[in-house]
Amino acid sequence: MERPPPSPSPDGIRVTDEVQTYVAMRRHDMRVCTSCGGPILLPTSIHPPKPTDLRIRVGDFTVYVSKYQARYHDTIHAGMIPRFLDRF
Repeated sequence: MERPPPSPSPDGIRVTDEVQTYVAMRRHDMRVCTSCGGPILLPTSIHPPKPTDLRIRVGDFTVYVSKYQARYHDTIHAGMIPRFLDRF
């Protein structure tokens, strides 16, 4: 049986299962922000949220989305996870 797509946030942005699992494993709030390589999902300890960010609940945690990134995305997906953080 195929899984239904993840539920959208009130702003219509979906968070994939893979990102939900990543956030739960990291046990930390995250933020989608701008980088020279495109949107990136970072812990808020590295890049704190701004008052203008959108907030999306992911289990017990929050994913913040820069208002500048939000208009370009309908899904927060694994391609936004920086692989260099796997070592920390």
